Amino acid sequence: MIDKFVPDMATALAGIADGSVILLPGFGNGMPEALAQGLLAQDARNLTLVANAGGREAGPTADLLASGRFRKLVCSYVRADSVAGRLFAAGRLELEIVPQGTLAERLRAAGAGIEAFYTPTAADTLLAEGRETRIINGRNCVLEFPMHGDVALVDAWEADRWGNLTHRESARNFNPVMAMAAKLTIVQTRHVVALGDIAPANVHTPGVFIQRVLHVSA
Repeated sequence: MIDKFVPDMATALAGIADGSVILLPGFGNGMPEALAQGLLAQDARNLTLVANAGGREAGPTADLLASGRFRKLVCSYVRADSVAGRLFAAGRLELEIVPQGTLAERLRAAGAGIEAFYTPTAADTLLAEGRETRIINGRNCVLEFPMHGDVALVDAWEADRWGNLTHRESARNFNPVMAMAAKLTIVQTRHVVALGDIAPANVHTPGVFIQRVLHVSA
């Protein structure tokens, strides 16, 4: 019988290795805060964090970066007066800036098996320096590659034991594409439902992409 639910946080986050690439969704909401806090209790180091934005002074992303266990941040935005900004300025954090739409497409490409794609976004800017470019339909485009993750920490509103997920309203954001892009996808869900209770149209992330699910308090 397939049952992807795990009993506790330690089991959910077991086996995260040094040097892992961690995918962390969330854009206003949809952040897997319980899993992010649980990761702080792990001892994996030399990690890379991929997130929508690193510009906040407080919250799960800032807490993870402040732990000193991340060597690199990949995101679409950073403020100088944030934890990430200060760590970068001090030479304690590598930083890769990727436009938000490009970041989403790189994640989607990883899950869909697309080996590379061209986009006009960031062409003719500092972000394109040293990168392969090509004129397509009269526009200069830069070559981008998939963003694969070792681990994705994902938030869901409800889940069944096969790992099928529904994300509530705008909390959907980066959760499905990050779930698809990782080798190991770990989910926190507010609600547990029986098989068949999630209508097919409401399965925002299919269980085939999910390995572990942890029920957390609403």
